[in-house]
Amino acid sequence: MLCKEQGITVLGVNAAFDVLLICNVNVYELSQRLVLRKNPLNVSEIWRTGLLTRLALMGLGGLSMLYARWRIMGTGPPAFTEVDNPASFAENVFLRIVNYNYYYSLNAWLLLCPWWLCFDWSMGCVPLIKSATDWRMVWLLLLWCILIGLISQALCSQDSQRRRTLTLGLVLLGGLRHRRESPLPVFRLATAYCWPTPWDTAACRWSKYRKLLCTSMLALLCVYVARCALRSHQWRSEQSLFTSALSVCPLNAKVHYNVGKNLADRGNTTAAIGYYREAVRLHPTYVHAMNNLGNILKERNELITCRAALVKSCFHSAWMNLGIVQNSLQKFEEAEQSYWNAIRFRKKYPDCYYNLGRLESEGFFLHALRINPNAASCHGNLAVLYHRWGKLELAKKHYELSLKLDPEAPGTRDNYNMLRRKLDQLKRHTP
Repeated sequence: MLCKEQGITVLGVNAAFDVLLICNVNVYELSQRLVLRKNPLNVSEIWRTGLLTRLALMGLGGLSMLYARWRIMGTGPPAFTEVDNPASFAENVFLRIVNYNYYYSLNAWLLLCPWWLCFDWSMGCVPLIKSATDWRMVWLLLLWCILIGLISQALCSQDSQRRRTLTLGLVLLGGLRHRRESPLPVFRLATAYCWPTPWDTAACRWSKYRKLLCTSMLALLCVYVARCALRSHQWRSEQSLFTSALSVCPLNAKVHYNVGKNLADRGNTTAAIGYYREAVRLHPTYVHAMNNLGNILKERNELITCRAALVKSCFHSAWMNLGIVQNSLQKFEEAEQSYWNAIRFRKKYPDCYYNLGRLESEGFFLHALRINPNAASCHGNLAVLYHRWGKLELAKKHYELSLKLDPEAPGTRDNYNMLRRKLDQLKRHTP
């Protein structure tokens, strides 16, 4: 209840089960009495069964849980984006209704055949229906024809047992809103279909096929159990979970992103690059994929390609990484602008402020050397910066230039000797 909103529907299913099967209330006859006001309802008889007490307790329990959820999560509505719920951002009301109903038909099919399962259904996993000529409109018509037929039988059938069975089935169908990443609700639905009540109705007409029907239902349950076991096995590791979604939702950029991230975490950056590129191709403004792709390219020293991957992003860490790449390419003004863009998206960003300070100090000395390449002090100070930042080869180069221009520069010789000792230690420890 506090994690998934369909948890509250369990109370409605329990109430329907109590009304229809435990108390054997004829809903059709009861509605006729209330509407036509014939044969007034005997409330005392229903009270003696305890039905009203149980319904009241379930209602109070549901209200208490709703209040607890409201207190925990607040009163504001969820903030959906076009990526999360594309149907809500369709061009007009007609297209929204059509796509919502297509989602219902998709869920209905997954209730019967839970094979097309994915851990995430956002980012274009199910393309929108944008015209009446789309062949998927057939599924909408089929869904509503079946529902209208079932509802008419549930309301108008002469057989009271069939009405109760169909009514309970429709309640279960609405209550067990299918989670498209797990087949467990389907297993529960199959269990509901195996309830003995339907066999009472079919006993007189289909008694000679009873064994065949029982065998078929048992086989169906075994298939659902096997599917649950397979899906649970896929959830045991990120790799199997993410890769299983590739065949189900190949248009979902988040699926490719997660596969790429999992590969990168396991050290396979070459394969990860391909999945990150595919995620960006499917969703060109996917900033997380751009940022991770840029980080891998930066580590591989493919700075030009990395810059192209990061330049379209508006993500704070992507802007900072872009600034680092531009700084390595000695595009200092562009790097400074990228750092300020990162700070604009995230005000408290100490790493970015540190990089900005490094850029300004380094840029100051490099600008001075462009004006006067023979300034020994600038070479010496720049070498100290590189030495402090761990850029040892650059530090060595500028120490040597400073000593060549001014062999008596104060402190430069000591710093240079310290750097050489450190380089010698690194060479000895390098296999």
